[in-house]
Amino acid sequence: MADTVVVAENGQGRYQQQLTLGQHSLLADEPLSMGGGDAGPAPFDFIMAGLGACTSMTLRMYAERKGLALSRVHVELQHDKVEIDGVQRDRIERRITLEGDLSPEQRQRLLEIAGKCPVHRALSQSMVLDCKFDL
Repeated sequence: MADTVVVAENGQGRYQQQLTLGQHSLLADEPLSMGGGDAGPAPFDFIMAGLGACTSMTLRMYAERKGLALSRVHVELQHDKVEIDGVQRDRIERRITLEGDLSPEQRQRLLEIAGKCPVHRALSQSMVLDCKFDL
């Protein structure tokens, strides 16, 4: 994991951003429907990708430690807005497919473990987000 993530406009499009994560370089952009150039994933796509990757990796680590016959993990995510008690909230639906010779009990336990991945925990509880400006 990169200690610091740097995001800066790259001048290539209205909303296009250059992301530097340690030795990795990525682009972010808004879709055409939001006025961007669709040159890279949108910000919520990165959140979902992080959650999906963390879920899959957590399940793989657990299965390896427990010697489970998990042959493949597939995680599909979708983002939308829902109203809860009159307040609009973001919702991410996560659909997990587990392949392998697993008992119903093992599948249930893996579902429980998916809810314990670090990104799931961070997103499902209140986080402290500090914002500082360089003037």
